[in-house]
Amino acid sequence: MPVGPSHRPTLASPPGRASPTRRVEPSPSPPPSGSPSPEPEPSRPPEFVPDPDTPIPSSTGPLASLLARTTFALQGSIRRWARHRGAFEAPPRALVFQALLQQRIYRVLGRDAALARNTVAALPARLRVEASTTADAVATLFSLVHPVPSAAPFRTQPPEPAGALLGYYREAEGRFGVDWEVLAAVNFVESKFGRVRSTSTAGAQGPMQFLPSTWSAYGLGGDVHDPHDAILGAANYLHASGAPGDVRRALFEYNHADEYVDAVLLYAGQLRRDPRTYFEYYNWQVFVVTTRGDVRITGPA
Repeated sequence: MPVGPSHRPTLASPPGRASPTRRVEPSPSPPPSGSPSPEPEPSRPPEFVPDPDTPIPSSTGPLASLLARTTFALQGSIRRWARHRGAFEAPPRALVFQALLQQRIYRVLGRDAALARNTVAALPARLRVEASTTADAVATLFSLVHPVPSAAPFRTQPPEPAGALLGYYREAEGRFGVDWEVLAAVNFVESKFGRVRSTSTAGAQGPMQFLPSTWSAYGLGGDVHDPHDAILGAANYLHASGAPGDVRRALFEYNHADEYVDAVLLYAGQLRRDPRTYFEYYNWQVFVVTTRGDVRITGPA
């Protein structure tokens, strides 16, 4: 039986006995003059906040070292951020800068298969699968990219909070049976989680990049530019195209390029192995490959 307040034992003496005299402890004397002060608490090491233009090493050892340091720092920042209201608030400054450096490293690895292979081999064992998968996905998407003359036509906006998007993916998974990791990977590849708001050259719109005719058929009457509606519409379309039974075929219906399908499945597989990677990818920025080189159009100045 739980002991309530009326059943708690007390220090009262039994009837007929005098209450015991309370012992008064003497006050501690102040330390004599000249006594050593208590040892200070060990200070926390300074947070790793890389410069947005940190040089990327071109040799394996330094590059692996920088990627490992950046990823470990980023994972620590994500743990703290995700615990605070489930990542419904803007990510802290250090996390954004760490994710940007990680992304820039993977863009280098995605363009050099030999460097990527050697760098992954030089990483700590627990980072190798993530690094290999991510570098392969980046390289696969690069194979589809055609440089444009300028980044000026691209329009961007802040993404929906990471926690909110995760809720939309899970809602869509529950309704249509399409894995949330696949939906997140599509959202990531199509628009960097809604950061890109431009209409594509083919006429696709919104954070999940729907052609108007496809949206009319599968958009469930929603707004193609609304993240929640677009994610539900994408799940509806993928389900009608064969997911979850044949996700590859469904993704090919979504975008008729084998490289696109491969990249989405690589990212989705990594999210399935370690869902925390979602928060890494969420904090990547938008780069446009132009005829004069890469131009970053979102993120820190």
